[in-house]
Amino acid sequence: MARSRRSAGVPKRHTLKIRSGDRVRVVSGKDRGKSGRVLRTEPANERVYVEGLNMIKRHTRPREVAGSQTRAQVGGVIEREGPIHISNVVLLDPKGQPTRVRIDRSDGKRSRVAVRSGAIID
Repeated sequence: MARSRRSAGVPKRHTLKIRSGDRVRVVSGKDRGKSGRVLRTEPANERVYVEGLNMIKRHTRPREVAGSQTRAQVGGVIEREGPIHISNVVLLDPKGQPTRVRIDRSDGKRSRVAVRSGAIID
């Protein structure tokens, strides 16, 4: 009996239509309505990190780093961006309007196009 790729432990391949550097707006969650620039993406987990949004706090203890000039690394509370699921953000076109994205292929080149305005995103 053939098993599906999912149950066989093979990770599913994802391609996201949102890339690093894109402007996005959050459509649900605690930061709903806010917009920012995508810092990085995690296609395997379908997550994006948006600049200044979904801030999380990480408590770190001071530790000595081997081979460094300073005796101890500074500890304390570090704030950084947390992941947001791709379904909770929408891409903003060059005019700043939320839009979906379609892929156009011409001359063997792949380009992202805003559905709402028809503008080429990259």
